[in-house]
Amino acid sequence: MCPLVLLSSCFVLGFASPLDNELAPNPVDLSYLGPSIFGEPRESKNLEGWDENRPENPEELGEYAEGDILFPENARNGLVSKTTRWKDGVVPYEISPFYPPKDVQMIKRAMEIYHKYTCIKFRPKTASDKDYLSIVNGNTGCWSSVGRITGRQEVNLQSPYCTSKVGTPMHELMHALGFVHEQNRWERDDFVTIAWQNIKNGHEGNFKKADKGSTDGFGVVYDYRSVMHYSPTAFSTNGKPTIVPKDSSKNVKMGQRDGFSRGDIIKINTMYGCPNKPPGGDVVGGEVSGGGGGGGLLSFLFQIVN
Repeated sequence: MCPLVLLSSCFVLGFASPLDNELAPNPVDLSYLGPSIFGEPRESKNLEGWDENRPENPEELGEYAEGDILFPENARNGLVSKTTRWKDGVVPYEISPFYPPKDVQMIKRAMEIYHKYTCIKFRPKTASDKDYLSIVNGNTGCWSSVGRITGRQEVNLQSPYCTSKVGTPMHELMHALGFVHEQNRWERDDFVTIAWQNIKNGHEGNFKKADKGSTDGFGVVYDYRSVMHYSPTAFSTNGKPTIVPKDSSKNVKMGQRDGFSRGDIIKINTMYGCPNKPPGGDVVGGEVSGGGGGGGLLSFLFQIVN
C-alpha cells in the first residue's frame, strides 16, 4: 500500500480516525502548506475573460492554497499529517443539477479515462454512502481537497471555465484521490528554476517545496507532462515565466490539460494497488480523445518521461 501523492510524488494527508486499510503508510507532513489550506469557497471574478487560449490554466487563477487546494474549516480539527485514500479505489459521487449537459458529459468523460487506465471507479452515490464527492458549479473557481476527508466532499468545477478541457476535471479529481502538484516535489529544483521575481506578490507560497523524504515518486522521475503540473506562467505578475525548465525542450509540455501523462497513470495505479493495469505505455489511440480544445490523449502524453 502506498501513500497519497504530492502529484508526482506520493503525498499523504489525512484524518485521525483509522479507516480499515485506507491510511497510507509513511505519511507526509503537510505542514509546508500551512493554514492556508483551510477556508470557505469565495466568489471571485478571476476567471472572467479566461478562455482556452490563455497560457494559464483556470485552476491557476484561484486564491486558495497553491491555487486550487481547499479544505473546509470543519476538517481543521481532524487533520493530521496523513490523508486517507478511497477504499478499494471506489469513489461515490454526485453531480450538481446546475450544469449544462455538455459540462456533465465532460466530467463523466474525465471519469471514463480514469476507468480505462486505472482501477479507480467513480460511481453515483447511494443512500448508504457516507463519504462521497459532490461536484458543484459554484462561482468560486476550480478547487478540491486532497484525499478523502470523510462525509460530503465538494469539488468545484465552475462552468464553463473548469469544464472546457478534460484535463481540468481530471486534475481536480486527482487531488481528491490524494495527489498534489508536481512542481512542489522536494527535488524540483533539479529540474526547474522558479523565477521568484515574476510571481505575484502574496502568491510565493504556491511554490513551496515539500520536505525531503515526505513524498514518494513511485519510481517516476519529475514529470513535466503531468496533468498536475502548473503552466510555465502560473501566478505570473508580468506575463513572464514563473517556472523555467532546466531542459528548454520541456517548456511546451508543462501545464497540459489534455489528459494523463504516462507517469500519472503509473502513480495512480501504484498507490491504489491496481491489479492487471498496464503502466500506460505508448498504446493510447484516438478513442481516448479528451475533447474540448485540447485534442485528446495523444501518444505524446504517454511517452516515457526521461
